[in-house]
Amino acid sequence: MNVTVARTARLVAVAAIIGILIWRLGAQPFLDGLARVSVPAVLAAVLLGAVATVCCAWRWRAVAGGLGLPLSLPTATADYYRSTFLNVTLPFGVVGDVHRAVRHGRAGGDLSRGVRGVAWERTSGQAVQIVATVALLLVLPSPVRDWMPAVAIASLVLIGVLALLWWRGTAPQRVFTTIREDLRSGVFARSSLPVVIIASLIVVLCHATTFVVAARAAGVTVSTKDLVPVALLVLAAMALPLSLAGWGPREGAAAWAFGAAGLTAAAGLTTAVVYGVLVLVASLPGAVLHFFSWRQNLTVEPSQNPSEVAHG
Repeated sequence: MNVTVARTARLVAVAAIIGILIWRLGAQPFLDGLARVSVPAVLAAVLLGAVATVCCAWRWRAVAGGLGLPLSLPTATADYYRSTFLNVTLPFGVVGDVHRAVRHGRAGGDLSRGVRGVAWERTSGQAVQIVATVALLLVLPSPVRDWMPAVAIASLVLIGVLALLWWRGTAPQRVFTTIREDLRSGVFARSSLPVVIIASLIVVLCHATTFVVAARAAGVTVSTKDLVPVALLVLAAMALPLSLAGWGPREGAAAWAFGAAGLTAAAGLTTAVVYGVLVLVASLPGAVLHFFSWRQNLTVEPSQNPSEVAHG
C-alpha cells in the first residue's frame, strides 16, 4: 500500500508540475523544444552521454569490486546503457537500476551484494554531485547564491545529526555493521574513493555540458558562465525522486531558474524539453543492447530439442 501511495503521489506531482507549466506558459515551449532538436546537438549529446556512461560504469565497477563482485568495464558499460535507457523511458526512473542490480547480483551469485553495489554506486555519485553543486553555487552568481551559505550549514548540521542518531544505535546492529563494511570496502577504500570522486565529477560535467548544448539549441544566447549555475540547479532538481521517466521537476526547475536568472521561463522550459530529448537519444544504445539480449534469449541451441529442454 505504501508503494502504491508513493507511486500515485509521484504521478500527481508530475501531472501538477506539467499542468501548471502549460497553464502559465502554454504548450508552445514544449513544441518549440521538440522542433529545436538539431543534428549537431544530438551528436554532442551522444558523445557526452558515452563519456558519462563509461564513467558511471567505471564508478560502479570500483564499488562493486570493493564489495567482492568483480565486474569488467565493458560489461559494466553495456549494463549501464541498458539501465539508463530503462530509466529515461519507464516511470519512476529507477527500473533500470533495479534491472542492473538484479542482473549483476545473479551473475555474481550474490543478489544482496549486487543490489547494494548499485545502491552505493548511485548514492555516492549523487553525494559527489551535491557537494560539487553546493560548492560551485557558493561562488558562482546564481538565483540561489544568497541562500547557499545557509544551505551548506544546514546540510552539515543535518549530516551530523543523522550520524549521531545512527551512532547511538537507532538502527539494528546487523544493518549498521553491513553499511559500515560496505562503505569501508566499497566506497571509501583506497582503490575506490578516487574513482568515485573523479568519475562522478566527470559525469556532472557531461550532464551540465549537455544542458548548455540544449540551451544553445533552444536559442539561448547568454554566456556559458551564466548558464552553468542554472544547469546545476536543474540537475539537482532532477535528483529528486519525483520525476516520471525524467520529466516533471526538470521542466519546473528550468522554468523557475531561467526566470529567476533574468531569462524567460519559456526559454527554460524549451531548454528542458530539448535536454530531455537529447538524453533519450543518447540512451538509445541501451535499447539496441536490450534488443540483442532479447533475441539471444529467444535462441535455442541446436543441440537442444524440446524433449531435452523439458528433461534437462
